[in-house]
Amino acid sequence: MSDTQFWPTEIRLGRDRHTLAVTYDDGRSDELEAEYLRVESPSAEVQGHTPDQKQLVSGKKNVAITAVEPIGSYAVKLTFSDGHSTGIYSWSYLRNLADHRERLWEKYLNDLAEKGLSR
Repeated sequence: MSDTQFWPTEIRLGRDRHTLAVTYDDGRSDELEAEYLRVESPSAEVQGHTPDQKQLVSGKKNVAITAVEPIGSYAVKLTFSDGHSTGIYSWSYLRNLADHRERLWEKYLNDLAEKGLSR
């Protein structure tokens, strides 16, 4: 059972496969870019097992979502065009990504610049 208080009523992959739209039962709708979802994947491969193990993922500017698979009633598994498919995106994680998009994206871009990497 998830601890989220909001449930998606619709999850829709954009025609170009570069956006995922999520509409919740409270009427809120969020559109999340594939690149953002990929670089913030909740997988251990990206997040590590502690915050200091988080990996900086570069070169994903043109990544697309190739599959959206429901996981029980609490999450979706996304598969990306680069083969990454180990992230399980819970409803609360998707909502959190939308809520903190500006801060997380700015940190991501700054981290890339600091390391001389590109999107």
